[in-house]
Amino acid sequence: MIDLHTHSTVSDGTETPTELVATAAAAGVTVLALTDHDTTAGWAEAATARPSGMTLVRGAEFSTVSPDGRGGEVTAHLLGYLFDPEDATVVAEQERVRNSRRDRLRAMGERMAAGGLPIDGEALLARLPADSPAGRPHIGQALVEAGVVGSVSEAFRELLRKGGPYYVEKYNTPIAEAVAMIRAAGGVAVFAHPFARRRGDVVEASVLRDLAREGLDGVEVDHPDHADDDRATLREVAAETGLLVTGSSDYHGTNKTTPIAVETTAPAVFEALVVRASARATGVEVLADGGVAAT
Repeated sequence: MIDLHTHSTVSDGTETPTELVATAAAAGVTVLALTDHDTTAGWAEAATARPSGMTLVRGAEFSTVSPDGRGGEVTAHLLGYLFDPEDATVVAEQERVRNSRRDRLRAMGERMAAGGLPIDGEALLARLPADSPAGRPHIGQALVEAGVVGSVSEAFRELLRKGGPYYVEKYNTPIAEAVAMIRAAGGVAVFAHPFARRRGDVVEASVLRDLAREGLDGVEVDHPDHADDDRATLREVAAETGLLVTGSSDYHGTNKTTPIAVETTAPAVFEALVVRASARATGVEVLADGGVAAT
């Protein structure tokens, strides 16, 4: 059972890396990727907590901006796996995005306070680690705690949505640059939930074809926010372009109602991801029962 998209409290999940690993193990997950937003800071703790029999894969979800295929742009998420977390370009870009995230949270907090909502952006940031990739779910949780909404999902629908009265844009890496950056750092790049329409505008299939030519390795097809017909379209695009097809839960703990491993990746696809990464670097870190294995 392979789940390649999960989040911990290091970004916007509600379980620590230790708790996340325990949740995954209890659910029968055998291969787990920790993919916190714009950081790999949770890796060491997760590695320490990893039980015998579970393979742990270092990953991250990169905040990007992509052409939408209609002449405009949309925000997009890119999953990077097995890259060198100390690569200078990756480190600098992740720090740049994290700083923008914190600026955005502060600005949204100010707008909410001005609108009469009980949110203090500075106080909220003070509760987070100094290098935390602060996100809208942190504001959503604060709104739940204040009794303004009943859930983080409700907060997103009513108050935090893009285009809403309190929304503030943040910096995102151009997606083609992010793909190249991940590959140069020895990793593989997978477009996360590209047709998650409930979240807002999405890319056209032509964008995936273009990115495949620019080095994109895969596309997350089986995702809780994807409709059946969109999954079928994505599989067709993958078959045309050679993109690997992954499936993942995008687990966030109680910030979302989605269980861990509700969607999974085929073992052959995971093996192909490792093979591609191993061809780009001298070693690939996959923490399994033998320790850190160079492949």
